[in-house]
Amino acid sequence: MKTILIPTEDHDAMPAVLEAARLMAMAFDSYMEGFAVRPSPGTYVTVEPVSSLAISGAFEPDTANEAKATFEAFMQAHKVPLGGQAPATFSYGWPRTDAAEDAFIGSHGRVFDLIVLGRPGPAAENPRMPPLESALFDAGRPVLIVPKTAPKTIGRNVLVAWNRSTEQAHTNAFALPLLQRADKVTVLMVEGGSTTGPSAEEAALHLRRNGVKAEALTLKKSERNSAEAIGEITLEQAASLGCDLVVKSAYTQSRLRQMIFGGATRHVLANATVPVLMAH
Repeated sequence: MKTILIPTEDHDAMPAVLEAARLMAMAFDSYMEGFAVRPSPGTYVTVEPVSSLAISGAFEPDTANEAKATFEAFMQAHKVPLGGQAPATFSYGWPRTDAAEDAFIGSHGRVFDLIVLGRPGPAAENPRMPPLESALFDAGRPVLIVPKTAPKTIGRNVLVAWNRSTEQAHTNAFALPLLQRADKVTVLMVEGGSTTGPSAEEAALHLRRNGVKAEALTLKKSERNSAEAIGEITLEQAASLGCDLVVKSAYTQSRLRQMIFGGATRHVLANATVPVLMAH
């Protein structure tokens, strides 16, 4: 995870996003690149339940300058040096002078190892959903989704939300550099909420063979039959175990079905209080 992309805009989780990116960059001696992001034309209303509504309006030219000022002030306050050319070292850069639309995150993110964004919410001051959608569906890279409260650590005690799916296998592979550094990794599987495939113990064994301190934990849904039950149990276990990161695949069900009926991804996106590493 030597290169980290940080789409930057004015929302209440931006300080936490910057701090989470800095912690990751310190761990992996990474280059962090920021740019100002703005809503795409016509992106004024969304049906995604966890995203903000009709918050767009005119994009003021000064907003790009304000985003750059926020980004650079943070880096300078934390004595992060300005980056140079390859190979990557702990540093930062802001090569673009103009703001880019949400879709740019998905295309530009393909040449980075990690994209860091704020967890979307329904209020005007919260991060928007379109940047996250662009990153998850178009970049082909893992996304670290950060809540409003800045983390003190990331990746020391990790919960892997194993559901036997191809998407989760991809997410585990992306997360492997983090998992190998962790002091503790719990591979959680909730019975009745997964496809056919390897068990939690088999997934944990695979991680152990890759140098990860992983243990398996299998739970039952019990009487909870809601579509969000898997997400609820995942976050409950993360809290009870004191985890500082959740590794979870995004939208293993139909995304439309999750929007209408709810689902584990939707619940985690709406309620996670620790950073979540997601991939699709």
